[in-house]
Amino acid sequence: MPDHESATAQPKPRSTAWQTAITMLQEAEPPFIPPGAHAMTVVVEFPPGDPGTPPHRHSGPAFGYVVEGEMLLELEGEPERVVRAGEAFWAQGGDVIHYQDGNNRDDIPVRFTVTMLCEPGKPMLTLVDDEELAQRQDRRAPRPS
Repeated sequence: MPDHESATAQPKPRSTAWQTAITMLQEAEPPFIPPGAHAMTVVVEFPPGDPGTPPHRHSGPAFGYVVEGEMLLELEGEPERVVRAGEAFWAQGGDVIHYQDGNNRDDIPVRFTVTMLCEPGKPMLTLVDDEELAQRQDRRAPRPS
């Protein structure tokens, strides 16, 4: 008779790596999410020294993670800050202006991912014109000198 060792072999024990595989990067209580919103995840890459996207807003909240380099992030009402590789960020979207998302370094590129919850029928990003920026200048945090 053939050897039936495989039929009587014990099943492999389940991996327990999942119990320690998660590292919390951020927790947020996002604002209102537009009804019928859809999620979109993008990768953004800016070359060394690039100022990034001009001032803009998103129709819903956006959650991001810097993969490499350093991003200079500035949201309306908050001071600008540097988000480094391995760090997460989020923006509430809606009426809030997103002033900066450019490369903080002039020697290396920055690459980050962003998952956005977009309002149906609206673009994921809308640029803010100079007139509106001037009208809302009192909402911008003081700039470093």
